[in-house]
Amino acid sequence: MTQDARTLLTPDRVSAGQAKIARVVSDLRRVIVGKEQVIDEVVTALLAQGHVLLEGLPGLGKTELVKALSRLLSLEVRRIQFTPDLLPTDVTGSHILQEREGRREFVFHAGPIFTNLLLADEINRASPKTQSALLEAMQERRVTTFGETRPLPAPFFVLATQNPIELEGTYPLPEAQLDRFMFKVDIAGVERSVLEEILLTRVHGEPPPLTPVLSASELNELFGLVDAVHLPRGVANYIARLVAASHPGSSDAPESVKTFVKYGASPRAAISIGVASRSLALLGGKPNVGFDEVRRVAAPAMAHRLVLDYAARLEGWDGRRVVAALLEAVPEVERGLPRTLEAR
Repeated sequence: MTQDARTLLTPDRVSAGQAKIARVVSDLRRVIVGKEQVIDEVVTALLAQGHVLLEGLPGLGKTELVKALSRLLSLEVRRIQFTPDLLPTDVTGSHILQEREGRREFVFHAGPIFTNLLLADEINRASPKTQSALLEAMQERRVTTFGETRPLPAPFFVLATQNPIELEGTYPLPEAQLDRFMFKVDIAGVERSVLEEILLTRVHGEPPPLTPVLSASELNELFGLVDAVHLPRGVANYIARLVAASHPGSSDAPESVKTFVKYGASPRAAISIGVASRSLALLGGKPNVGFDEVRRVAAPAMAHRLVLDYAARLEGWDGRRVVAALLEAVPEVERGLPRTLEAR
C-alpha cells in the first residue's frame, strides 16, 4: 500500500469500516456467548488475512464459530476431519484416470482445500506428511500437485482446531506449521452465568439464525482499509525490539527468555503483529496503530512461535507467560530516542 493510498483513509471511511466489522462481531457474540476476547482475536486475524489455530476442549464452540463466520461473510466453507489415516491427496485433491471422447487421461479433482474458509478440525491428529500438505497453501495461497500449481480461491483462510488434553494418537504441529498461523487462540471453559443463559435460550443448543452482513466486495474493501491503517515508525521499532528480545542470545532479552526459551519468534511474528495491530486499530475506529494494539496482539501472535526449553514446563512457564514477561521488560520507546518518534 503506497503513501498515496493511505491518504484515502478518511475519518468517514474508518467509521464506515468499523461499523461493518461491528456487525460481524455483534452477530458472532450472539452465537458464541461469553467469548468476547476469542471473537475479537479471530476477527482481528481474519481482517489481517491470517490463519488461526483454535485450541480448547470439545464442545466450546470452535466449529460453530467457523460456521457462523462463513454465514456472516458469504464465504464457501469446507471441513476436513483430520485423522491418522488421512492422506495429503485427501486435502489437496488428486488426478483420476477418466475416459473422454475415446481417450483415457488424468483429470484433476480438487480437494476440500479449494475453498474460502477451511475448517481443519483436530489438525494434530493427522500425520506430519498430511499436515505438510497445508504448508504451501497457507503461505502462498496455492497448491502444487504433479508439478502443476493451482491458485486457491481468494480470500483463503485456515481455521484449525486442536484438543489440548487428548495426546494419544496425535502428532504435535511442527514449528514450520505453527509459524504459518497468525494467531493461536486459547478457548477456556464457560462461566456458570453463560451456561445458564444457554440453557434458557437454546432448548437443543442450536445457535440463532444468521444472515450475511458482508459481501465479498465489502470484505475486500475492509482488507484494503486494514492495509491503509498507518503504522508509525516508533511503533514498528517497538514491535521489532519485542521480537528481537524473544531470542535468548539478544542483549535485550529478559532473564525469563534466557532461561526458558530455546528459539525466539521468527520475522513472520513481527509481520503478523504489525498487520494484526492495523486490523485491531480499525476494529477500534482508529486510523493509526498505537502501542496498546501491539500489546493486545502480542500474545496470540508470538506465544505459539516460541520454542521453549524443557525447564519451562518444570517451572510452569508457557509461551503466553514469556510474552507477558517480554511486554514488561521491553520499553515502548527505545532508550535514548525521543518519544515523538512514535508519531512519525
